[in-house]
Amino acid sequence: MLGGGLNSGVVLSLIAVLWTMVWQNLQHLQLQQLFGRHLSRHARRLAALVDPYLSVTIAEYEGGRMKRSDAYDEVKAYLSDACSRGVRHLRAESAKDADKLVLSMVDGEEVADELQPGATVWWWAYSRPPPQNHSSPAWFGGGGAAQEERRFYRLFFLERHRELVIDTYLPRVRQMGRAVMVKNRQRKLFTNISTAQWSSDGGYARSAWSHVVFEHPKTFATLAMDPARKKEIVDDLDMFRNGKDYYARVGKAWKRGYLLYGPPGTGKSAMIAAMANYLDYDIYDIELTSVHSNTDLRKLFIETTSKSIIVIEDIDCSLDLTGARKKKKDDEKDDKDKKDSAGAGRPGGDEKKDTSSKVTLSGLLNFIDGLWSACGGERIIVFTTNHVEKLDPALIRRGRMDKHIEMSYCGFEAFKFLAKTYLDVDAHDLFGAVEELLLEVDMTPADVAENLTPKSLDDDADSCLAALVKALEEAKEKKASGGCAQQEEQDEEEQ
Repeated sequence: MLGGGLNSGVVLSLIAVLWTMVWQNLQHLQLQQLFGRHLSRHARRLAALVDPYLSVTIAEYEGGRMKRSDAYDEVKAYLSDACSRGVRHLRAESAKDADKLVLSMVDGEEVADELQPGATVWWWAYSRPPPQNHSSPAWFGGGGAAQEERRFYRLFFLERHRELVIDTYLPRVRQMGRAVMVKNRQRKLFTNISTAQWSSDGGYARSAWSHVVFEHPKTFATLAMDPARKKEIVDDLDMFRNGKDYYARVGKAWKRGYLLYGPPGTGKSAMIAAMANYLDYDIYDIELTSVHSNTDLRKLFIETTSKSIIVIEDIDCSLDLTGARKKKKDDEKDDKDKKDSAGAGRPGGDEKKDTSSKVTLSGLLNFIDGLWSACGGERIIVFTTNHVEKLDPALIRRGRMDKHIEMSYCGFEAFKFLAKTYLDVDAHDLFGAVEELLLEVDMTPADVAENLTPKSLDDDADSCLAALVKALEEAKEKKASGGCAQQEEQDEEEQ
């Protein structure tokens, strides 16, 4: 028996060696392609007999990891609602209801779901480390130990259920997942992570955005503004929200730009909060000085979702995007050359990365209305500024900033609204004095509201309105004295 077994082993070894030699020779012949397909077909048939299960893999990111997959989020929501009770280990996240949690499977867990009586599928959650490709950009998953793992859901099902799964079950999963997402949705306020960090650590951040729950209480019902102008803005927002078919018909991306301009304290940020609360949209607040390049700005836009407001506040202060920028860049280049010369003899003297923002006016314009701006829909872009005259006309023309809204000093109609809101009074003996003074003095709604706010239990409508009148009179006197001083300076110059 031993000799026979030994002879058989020798024979099998010879066969293996011969097969290897033949196969290596076939690699140089066209016959190998035909032969390989023939073997592959038989291998698949054999595999089907041994393992009759098929699978569908849904990855967290798609498009070269530029954009989070909607299908992945929908499957996650569906499984959290329909299958979480059958899983032993769960991941918990905060829910819309403060007393509840949204649950999802941790990696390595599997859960069964019934298609119909007698037909079952299995979902498996897993992740794997990204490939160590140091040549690819950081936010495409290249290089560095700081990269995030790649997450997936994989669905297993019997081959005889292929049509049922693909044509019926998966579309139903996505529909039910979207419904769960709407039910559990918490509106969020996003801010961008500094993209210089992506370049410095060589890693990949799962998202360019971080967020908190958006809980700002401002609404149009509490926004101090002339009622007619307020209605005009609300009507404009309604037309945008319901305008999907219109934008498609005229061939425009479903987005709209708003420019809010006016002195500090006139309610520009409050207006944005009121818009978000009215539309039930998320807010993406972009800090341009933290954006390293035009490419990173594009990525930020791609990662925003529909039904969102993208905000760049104080656009005139965020970056130098106009003519003075060239001189500034030339000066910085001269400084850099001097530092490079000084550090040339030191080890590592030229290794420091340039983390300054290189976002250009052209890049910002493409962000607003270029080809990439049409990725997704139902987005509002809002710029705010205290000095509209400083902005490049190309940046704020119609088609980019479609609606210009001046946030001005407090007028009498806005004052009456604030008096009703803060003091619950519709009329008062001091209203006449306030109206006259507001015609002569510029005071922001924020300052008017502060004077109307009770400061103690003894304060009432009389004392608060008197305080406002006093503040307006002091502002009038200051304005008059400032005007006199300016006139005296002019007279001295003329003499």
